[in-house]
Amino acid sequence: RALDGDKSAKARKVGELVAERAKAKGVDSVVFDRGGNKYHGRVAAVADGAREGGLSL
Repeated sequence: RALDGDKSAKARKVGELVAERAKAKGVDSVVFDRGGNKYHGRVAAVADGAREGGLSL
């Protein structure tokens, strides 16, 4: 909650945190289900953050 920036920057940080927690549990590869949303904006930012965190999507 204490993150600075716009919503896309926060979404990217969420993706990085998800990647960090998944890698800590031994998960290296995941499937990204966008739930019918377009791959754009915050949805893409979450995926990009997860990739930057080391997950394979």
